[in-house]
Amino acid sequence: MMAGKWNIKLLPPSLSPWAPRKASSKQIAVLMSGGVDSSVAAYLLKQDRWDVFGITMKIPVSCSTGRRGCCGADAAFICNELGLSHYFIDVTEAFQKLIIEPFRKSYGTGETPNPCVDCNTLLKFSLVWDFLKETFGIAYLATGHYAKVSKTNSQVQLGLARDKAKDQSYFLYGIARGKLERLALPLGALTKERVRSIAAQLNLSVADKAESMELCFAGENDYRAALTDAEANQAGEITNMQGNKIGTHRGIANYTLGQRRGIGFAGGKPLYVGKINAQTNTITLTTREEISSHTVRANQINTLIPQELASGKRMYGKIRSYGDPQPCKLIDVNKTAITVEFDQPQFAPCPGQRLVLYNSANNIIAGGTISRETALEKIIS
Repeated sequence: MMAGKWNIKLLPPSLSPWAPRKASSKQIAVLMSGGVDSSVAAYLLKQDRWDVFGITMKIPVSCSTGRRGCCGADAAFICNELGLSHYFIDVTEAFQKLIIEPFRKSYGTGETPNPCVDCNTLLKFSLVWDFLKETFGIAYLATGHYAKVSKTNSQVQLGLARDKAKDQSYFLYGIARGKLERLALPLGALTKERVRSIAAQLNLSVADKAESMELCFAGENDYRAALTDAEANQAGEITNMQGNKIGTHRGIANYTLGQRRGIGFAGGKPLYVGKINAQTNTITLTTREEISSHTVRANQINTLIPQELASGKRMYGKIRSYGDPQPCKLIDVNKTAITVEFDQPQFAPCPGQRLVLYNSANNIIAGGTISRETALEKIIS
């Protein structure tokens, strides 16, 4: 994808002097959200004698609350405090077309999208990175993600962070393999506690800033704020596994496979969303056992360690961002899809979410989008 196609453009710096510098091998752009993580990442790189540019993406939302983690003003002030240049990049059009619209469409068909993965894969580490190279001649990029970049046998690899509770490698599997050697993740070997300690020692204004767990384009911890499709928000029937109506739902876009809370039905045994039928606008409830699966299939694969993606090979997989990678075996692989069998059944593999595979050294082998076949046709659109 070409940056020009999506009307990505550089905006005037708010606090930094307009002073593009001659390209050098020590120049690096740091994507900054205005939070403590990216701020400390920028500081650490400056300490390591990099010529650091702070970059903040302007997306189709305003920073309306102090809780939102994507406030560009904070990033600009931090760069000013650290003596760094800071620039805004307008990615409004690309973000709308590549992130928000597919997000809405996925929920409207009963899938569970992961816009953070899409943003990393399609924008931050693709279009934006390419734009920075074209505009500033900067080849290196850094972020405040908790993940590790390491080199083993002349191959650069991406893996779990030291702070497993904060690890974000799951969201980064889609980065092109060839770009890893020019990627810096300064927080990969640090704990969150240590990062906050560094920020406090520097008296950074964001040292105590609360962490944002919400979608940057929705806010208030409610993805439904970004859903506008009338059909997907149309009320419909909730049925049991026998097809009998047992309730009414608020629109299929408000539900995801495996959901238990907020489904508008209270019974004896715990029930979960087990099937979403977009054709009939129906949701079917089932038991935890019925919604769990040993086998998970994914397509749209990005491979980071090709030599380890072999049928029959043992590895570890994650079907959601939290939790430890679980033991599994790769039972089928081709150019477009992979299928793994977990040792233990995985609860509610959701089409649209991601399957990410790791080796025993905690490095990512490959990842992809969980397919509808995984759900055994629990989603019908």
